[in-house]
Amino acid sequence: MRFARTIPALIGWAMLVGASQLMAAGSGAPSPAAASAPLSTDQVVDNLVRRNQERAQALLHSQSTRVYRLVYHGLHADLVAEMTVHATYERPSSKDFTVVSQSGSKLIANHVFRRLLESEKEAAQPAVSAKTQLNRDNYNFALIGYEPSKTGGQYVLRVDPKVRGKYLYRGQVWVDAADFAVTRIEAEPAESPSFWTKKSTIHHQYGQVQGFWLPVKNESVSDIRLGGRATLTIEYKDYSVTDARQLSVAQKTQAKNQ
Repeated sequence: MRFARTIPALIGWAMLVGASQLMAAGSGAPSPAAASAPLSTDQVVDNLVRRNQERAQALLHSQSTRVYRLVYHGLHADLVAEMTVHATYERPSSKDFTVVSQSGSKLIANHVFRRLLESEKEAAQPAVSAKTQLNRDNYNFALIGYEPSKTGGQYVLRVDPKVRGKYLYRGQVWVDAADFAVTRIEAEPAESPSFWTKKSTIHHQYGQVQGFWLPVKNESVSDIRLGGRATLTIEYKDYSVTDARQLSVAQKTQAKNQ
């Protein structure tokens, strides 16, 4: 019963990564690579905020398949569960989920996975989303590195939220130097999800999908104070998106040919 009471709180914050691309910043001495970066911290943040707003306006609709898997190793129990979900997004804030299949522990499926989906819907609502957007109202930024990448380069930013909140985190984010989109996150929650949580970490990756940078994989690990560890992974695949910019071009072309 203790597992049933504590595990939802331990990983309830994990959806903050899937719900939105959050960024914060903090203190920390810049590395030599940061000093030689093409742009300053302010320039990187300005471009990131602007491009994220443009992408948010352009993304009219998306659908994808997600595979949630949670493995819990404890002192008195080892539990595993998996759930496959069809996810749909409609601009500006509508998210719907349809469970395709599930297996393993019903306790995890009913008390953890379902709660994750509910939390993501909550985080997408305008009143909540406004408090977690990638801007200076919510976060501080510090450039700590610049690294080579397949697309030309990535800025590494140290992030810390200005306030505490269940959908916020602190750590490091990698920003693509060409598209100014978050490509990777290594962080921890801004506040502990529960007294029972001793330590929690987030590892998240994004990839390019039809001109957008969308989640590819999330791994969230929580160490439990009285013993045990819960590892949640979310795999995102089979994306289909509707781009408002492409629709506009197609409509103009059609009108011109009529």
